[in-house]
Amino acid sequence: MPILSELILYPIKSCAGLSLPQALLTTAGLATADAKIVDREWMVVDANGGYMTQRDFPRMALITPTLHADTLTLAFPGMPALELALARPDAQSAPTCRVHIWDDSLRAYDCDDATAAWFSAALGVSCRLVRFHADAVRVVSQKWTGDVAATTLFSDGFPILVIGQGSLDDLNDKLRGAGRAALPMNRFRPNVVIAGIEAFEEDYTETFQIGDVELKPVKPCPRCPMPSVDQATGEFGPDPLEILQSYRAKPELDGALCFGMNAIVTVGDGRIVRVGQEIEVALAF
Repeated sequence: MPILSELILYPIKSCAGLSLPQALLTTAGLATADAKIVDREWMVVDANGGYMTQRDFPRMALITPTLHADTLTLAFPGMPALELALARPDAQSAPTCRVHIWDDSLRAYDCDDATAAWFSAALGVSCRLVRFHADAVRVVSQKWTGDVAATTLFSDGFPILVIGQGSLDDLNDKLRGAGRAALPMNRFRPNVVIAGIEAFEEDYTETFQIGDVELKPVKPCPRCPMPSVDQATGEFGPDPLEILQSYRAKPELDGALCFGMNAIVTVGDGRIVRVGQEIEVALAF
């Protein structure tokens, strides 16, 4: 029986994630059970408001969050911890700035100068932390979602990334066969990991029914060089794309190398799901 084996929420885009025993599956992405944090609700931006990721700043992987009742503690090697308040800013009075992510330009809450100084020191470049604004809306590409106007916060393009454990096992078999080391799942930064399905079965699934929630895979996830970043060291290593090149090119994405499926919630917005929960899989055949 397919099982929900991991739930991972990334409070800050491209920084380390939080492994959760239970979470809300929402149309905007994974959220903590108390809804105080939504996936990728914060983002680091450069001096021009452009989004920053591990693609160019692999040390972002070393910014690790710890969740408390009212705060999020951020740690980085050799630096004092930073506390972020979970309470959302006042939409009318909080300072804002304009930020840019892919083709979207939107207003965000501007976190304070002390927070900006902490991130600038950690990453060695002038930058600021911003938070998704209550009035901002990012609608994902309806080329892939059809008549569903799904939204996301600061993810690259879709609110939820699903990967089957069998897919990683298959890749690791190929890596070991090539004399390479196996990779942990965190290299691919999924939100939902499913055990007990065949390798890449998520590619051909119409829906995953997790309790009252229906999760629909809509688009294969093209991979950039980020999976080559060791999440424990914040350094680039051997790139698994070399192995994926041999069998994971997707014609519908002009030959892009894909691993995992971007997904949206179509039924059960805001319902709790739990690690260990059984999943019903409806294949798209």
